[in-house]
Amino acid sequence: MSAWIEMISDEDADVRLQQSLKLAQTPHGTVDNVMRVHSLRPSTMDGHVVLYRACLHDGANTVPEWLQEVIASYVSTLNRCPYSYANHWANARHLIGIKAKADAIEAALQARQPEDALAGRDLAALRYAEKLTLHPGDMVEADVAALSTAGWADAEILEINQITGYFCYANRLLNGLGVKTDGDVVGYYAET
Repeated sequence: MSAWIEMISDEDADVRLQQSLKLAQTPHGTVDNVMRVHSLRPSTMDGHVVLYRACLHDGANTVPEWLQEVIASYVSTLNRCPYSYANHWANARHLIGIKAKADAIEAALQARQPEDALAGRDLAALRYAEKLTLHPGDMVEADVAALSTAGWADAEILEINQITGYFCYANRLLNGLGVKTDGDVVGYYAET
């Protein structure tokens, strides 16, 4: 079983759900369980797809793609979400492209010590994401000011904020419904 609730198959989908499944297709032509778990309520699938793509795969984003995926992976580590971690660390590793560097970053994320592999504005982004994930009620203006001081523009700060917020949502969706990667193509850049 890929989740603790029913997920409707393509064969059993009505016309409305078929539209949502089409919208949710990955570049591999499949629908991952993170989206399929919404099959009982296609409108939430549609909203999830749009939010996900706006946060992580929008051409207007200027936070480097590899760092977007590292932020996603770190938030997923902090939230102990193996589903998101598996997918987004695979993406980060692909985008980093240097095995030793990727290994060092992964070890630092798993140890919750990002300073062991990152510095400067990259580390500032992860520190912000960590605090927002673990202590959202403790956020203060100085947290955003620290990102500005590290060299992030306001639009990039918004991107970092949205990636963090999105993964807090997605991690809770996945963990709360017991969604597994069974049958998924893991990673956006996976070979088909």
